[in-house]
Amino acid sequence: MDPRKNPYSPGAGTPPPALAGRDVLMERVAISLDRIRLGRSARSFILYGLRGVGKTVLLRKIRLDAESRGLISVIIEAPEERSLPSVLSPALRSALLHLRRKGKLQETTERAFKALAGFVKALRIKYHDIEIGLDSESEIGLADTGDLNADLGELLEAAGIAAKDNDTALVLYIDELQYIPEDQLAALIGTLHSAVQKQLPITMIGAGLPQLLGKMGRAKSYSERLFEFVSVDRLDPSFARQALIIPAKAEGVEFEEEAINTIVKETMGYPYFLQEWGKHSWNLAASSPISLEIAKQASTSAFSELDESFFRVRLDRLTPQEKKYMRSMAELGAGPYSSGDIARKMGKVVSSIATIRSSLITKGMIYSPTYGETAFTVPLFNDFLKRTMPHFQ
Repeated sequence: MDPRKNPYSPGAGTPPPALAGRDVLMERVAISLDRIRLGRSARSFILYGLRGVGKTVLLRKIRLDAESRGLISVIIEAPEERSLPSVLSPALRSALLHLRRKGKLQETTERAFKALAGFVKALRIKYHDIEIGLDSESEIGLADTGDLNADLGELLEAAGIAAKDNDTALVLYIDELQYIPEDQLAALIGTLHSAVQKQLPITMIGAGLPQLLGKMGRAKSYSERLFEFVSVDRLDPSFARQALIIPAKAEGVEFEEEAINTIVKETMGYPYFLQEWGKHSWNLAASSPISLEIAKQASTSAFSELDESFFRVRLDRLTPQEKKYMRSMAELGAGPYSSGDIARKMGKVVSSIATIRSSLITKGMIYSPTYGETAFTVPLFNDFLKRTMPHFQ
């Protein structure tokens, strides 16, 4: 069939044609955001889950829906080895510029710009990765102490007041939240807590890997009361079928029932993989309906492409010892895995490989579902390791 009309869209945060199974969650978040805009209490949201479950897609959809209702977005993707001030400053500047253009009361918006100028000027000394130019003058004594906890609080308070005076809310959308250093995450959580106490219309929708829960708990013990933590998991079979069927049906194409069942089973309901299998099935099929045989061929070509891209880029970031650690995990089966079993498989004692485990958690490759256990953050990664590193040790 014509690849130009292929409706499937695998990619990092690329919105799928059919966002199946997420309506209830999006409505819960929308209600929370609208309550905050009205000055009523509501918790911020943290979306957590493995790679490929669609957290970034959800974050984008929530943001676009909120913007259509007049809320102001502060959009951040937290990269590894960057400070929170360096990624927050330009994102907040863009949001304040939007508020300046659209807002009715400019005085408090201009004060928020002054707070941002003081924040950037003071914290550049400590955080050398801050790279932003500002045309506003700072105000002496406003967000300019050089202490992140104090300055971030004053900055977001000023921004929250500006939003309130203009009948809107500021929403921080932070993807890959687990990469923010713990001390800086603590400052952010403390600032949001203060905003709640002052009933300012500023909140956060964050997304990250499962280790984010423990990290936020360590950063601030009251995190579980300030945030609503929502697990974003793979789709159940009925919604997985919808994600596969609806895009094709819109183009007048159908799947044979056995083909659908095969794809849902192979992808295990992970949204990213459903898009990959749908894409390959479409491109391989000569006509509708897409058959079981085509679905099987799609599995072969999808795995081949994933091995060279989705999986490979993650493997290539690892040291030889980290690869050996993860290959030992794969040798044990699907997981989760106990630290003792991994150590025995490597011929080591647990204490000698603790630093490797810690490094892999920091890199976002593994996480700890429960104390003493380890699991992959990337679905199907264990099978990939067996394919690409067939000879264990």
